[in-house]
Amino acid sequence: MTPRLELRHICKSFAGRQVVDDLSLSVAPGQVTCLLGPSGCGKSTTLRILAGVERQDSGEIYVDGEIICGPLTETAPEHRSIGLMFQDFALFPHLDVAGNVGFGLPKNEMSRVGELLEKVGLSGFEGKYPHELSGGEQQRVALARALAPRPKIMLMDEPFSGLDDRLRDGIRDETLSVLKDEGTAVLLVTHEPHEAMRMADEIALMRAGRIVQQGNPYNIYNAPVDKQAAAFFSDINVIRGQSNGALTETPFGQFLTPGHADGAAVEIVIRPQHLKIDFDRSGQGPNPTPSDGTPARALVERARFMGRESLVELRMDFDGSVLKATVPAVFLPKPGTVLWLTMRRDRCFVFGTPPAQAAAE
Repeated sequence: MTPRLELRHICKSFAGRQVVDDLSLSVAPGQVTCLLGPSGCGKSTTLRILAGVERQDSGEIYVDGEIICGPLTETAPEHRSIGLMFQDFALFPHLDVAGNVGFGLPKNEMSRVGELLEKVGLSGFEGKYPHELSGGEQQRVALARALAPRPKIMLMDEPFSGLDDRLRDGIRDETLSVLKDEGTAVLLVTHEPHEAMRMADEIALMRAGRIVQQGNPYNIYNAPVDKQAAAFFSDINVIRGQSNGALTETPFGQFLTPGHADGAAVEIVIRPQHLKIDFDRSGQGPNPTPSDGTPARALVERARFMGRESLVELRMDFDGSVLKATVPAVFLPKPGTVLWLTMRRDRCFVFGTPPAQAAAE
């Protein structure tokens, strides 16, 4: 199937600094793809290039297989069939809701205003003005206005960041439902992993202008390409060691580390929810098992209840480092309590340590 939107080898620099670096991406009709990454990684610049606000230094952009911007081609922004939604909604304060949604539509298309307002749950709001609406209502008006010209592609730049937490999840889900119904290809920009996981069919994780990993949310989360990718989605714990004979010795027992040369520095990464906690039994922990390895002794530094889970910080006997573990519901051991930790082998990631970092350590 021909992608609705395709970017090929897009590059853009400002004042000699590479902001977007050889970025390639495709989005199918009805698909939501998220550009996810920290501030300054090139996400919003990519959206501005697609919208026609900026021009790429090199590379090509295609819509339904037809080039709209390349070395010898540049389609004007208003003819790209691309809609835009931004975090400030950008509604016209002097126009009522109907005027905002219908802005720029030909007279014979004005019936679409009522259809879209019904679709976003705002029937009867035609005569209200933006200052009379809540933040969630303004967001839905902005969505209806962006959809009014029937764009093939919707670009969304942090569109929900202005909403309070109570509204955000509901508005996100409603927006996604409307966009799916319209069959619009969506490219969403955010720096919030939770938002990307909730909305996206596919996530493109960006760093320093490049896509470092791309895939569905499950695979991105459960098979991170490196330590930084794992850390972007949650807290992580890192155990360092050296690979020898495809094995690395740690206080938690041996780990398989195939593909790493003898003597190579490796990092074993595990998320807090996958550390297992057990109680002290007269100076002894649980017995070692093939799935969980050898238990390591620790003292509780601090424990906090986080609502759905408890976060426990533990200082390890073997090197004085602090590891974090999360436990469902309420678990608040006192500081100084002796506990034993084990690491689930099937939930650990093993990464090589870059030479410069290994030397610094």
